[in-house]
Amino acid sequence: MKGERIIWQEDFSLTFTEEYEALVETIRFNEGFSLLFAECSRPKRTKIMEKIRLDIPEKRADVLGLDKTIYHFYNRVKELPNLKEIDILFVTGLEYSLYQYEEEMKERGWDNNEIISISRRGVPPVLINLNQQRERFRDDFDICFVFLLPRFAIDYLIKRAPDFFDWRSGLFRFPMDKESFDKESLEVCEKKLEDYIEFTRQERKFEWVRIKSLLDEDLISLGQKADLLVRKASLDRKFQQNEEAILTCDEALKIEPNDHKAWDNKGIALENLERYEEAVAAYEKALEIKPDFHYAWHNKGIALENLER
Repeated sequence: MKGERIIWQEDFSLTFTEEYEALVETIRFNEGFSLLFAECSRPKRTKIMEKIRLDIPEKRADVLGLDKTIYHFYNRVKELPNLKEIDILFVTGLEYSLYQYEEEMKERGWDNNEIISISRRGVPPVLINLNQQRERFRDDFDICFVFLLPRFAIDYLIKRAPDFFDWRSGLFRFPMDKESFDKESLEVCEKKLEDYIEFTRQERKFEWVRIKSLLDEDLISLGQKADLLVRKASLDRKFQQNEEAILTCDEALKIEPNDHKAWDNKGIALENLERYEEAVAAYEKALEIKPDFHYAWHNKGIALENLER
């Protein structure tokens, strides 16, 4: 029995509809093991999974949500209690393991060039596992794997798990439309930077990945980019990535030199690195732009105290 055909016109462009139809047909006619990759945003992936379930009811689908860092993806699949009943396995959240890798490498003192290296030393453990275990995936799992990932995670796979990625049966791209992008960006930017203090470490990681994904979108305006960069810098600081936070603030300030929150964030990162004179200068820039910005006054006072002035 076929599921009722989904109508997309209200939500998506014709290009999106065509890409979706191609994905559905590939899954429908697949038998046994296959790898499919779908580049999409978080809101889109939920709709895609729901609609595929309705469009292909004859195939049993499940979701493997990776909300924590993993190193051995093969083992996670092998441990699924209903493994033999699954025809389609949607995989979400792999990007969090990639983010964790970057965080760990920065804590070890690696610079960005080392982290993005295509050498084995620069490959996240989960991707090494995917590369090394690809024959076991083929031999042990009669499943159609559908990885739903943001753009930067797809790029990671292409560059750093080429052996695994080359076995794909298809790559499907679902770019965000402008309305969806603006809505998602507004939702992120409506949060106050102070709200991040109350976030758990996991919530901060989710928010960082969300911002990273938005920054990678072609639809982004300069104003949106500057605002999102300031939020990314604030989260970088929360993860003790102060050098990265400074670079991110500088990128935001190239777009919007009078962003007082960017100057304040830069000051905090400099202060965390005990570069107090530079921190004071950054706070003074923030106060020059917004004299009643009490956070900058408070932070400047602490920096001056550390300078024993």
